[in-house]
Amino acid sequence: MEPEILFHNRSTDKLEPEKVYGEKWLRFIYHNFFGKLCLWALVKRSWFSKWYGWRMNQNSSATKIQPFIDEYELNTQEFEDDITSFKNFNEFFFRKLRDESRPISQDAEDIVFPADGRHFGFENISKSEGVFVKGQKFLLDQLFGSKKLAEPYIGGTLLLSRLCPTDYHRFHLPVSGKMEDIKLINGSLFSVNPIALRQNISIFWENKRYLTFVENNEIGKVAIFLVGATCVGSVHITAQSGKFHVKGTELGYFSFGGSSLITIFQPDMIHLDNKLIQMTKQGHESYGKMGEAMGRIR
Repeated sequence: MEPEILFHNRSTDKLEPEKVYGEKWLRFIYHNFFGKLCLWALVKRSWFSKWYGWRMNQNSSATKIQPFIDEYELNTQEFEDDITSFKNFNEFFFRKLRDESRPISQDAEDIVFPADGRHFGFENISKSEGVFVKGQKFLLDQLFGSKKLAEPYIGGTLLLSRLCPTDYHRFHLPVSGKMEDIKLINGSLFSVNPIALRQNISIFWENKRYLTFVENNEIGKVAIFLVGATCVGSVHITAQSGKFHVKGTELGYFSFGGSSLITIFQPDMIHLDNKLIQMTKQGHESYGKMGEAMGRIR
């Protein structure tokens, strides 16, 4: 029996156990021989995510909404729309929240979390070895799919934001700036659940992902990766490329499942929150909400 997964809750400043959605299924997939066969033959394939997404788009899936809210104790007062307005589970899944429920830090020097989720923060990504799987390093050239694109970010600062199925699944810009075109980097659709990540962090550069850059006047180009996962093949972009957007502007949303964002800053441009760094070094993700400060411009 594996130990429970603990994360640091920034609002309570305590370590709390994570209630993993689909935990029994995930442990079967990643810790059982037959489960691993199923993973390679079925689960990581794009058609599986498309099929599951289709199921969550059916009107019959709306019956799952209230039990999901009850089991994971979601705060419906934060929702922009009443739950009766959602025609299917997917509409509920990528729901919008009231602006006042996610205020954006107005300090000009603050960098904000781009999404609700559990976050790891590395001031220097070159020193991240051992936080995930012992001996594994974060390979930037494979993540970017290009040594040339990765080169300016070697030794840079990285925020890894993992969104659980229970989280708010719209993602936003952590800084103000001009957004470049979105680039698709094709790949598989492995789960980014902590049970999966303990097995192999290469999931991040093997999975289907989108890359964009946001040009900020003070800290240069910020790289933002939107990483798909099992049952989250669909990434929807709502912000217009080629335009200047203010910090906190919605960039897009994920369809049903859990997924991740990776935000990378060039070296010596920002300072991450000390508590975030401390928890990361201890191997604990920190739960933070979109719009909260996660670092500052140097």
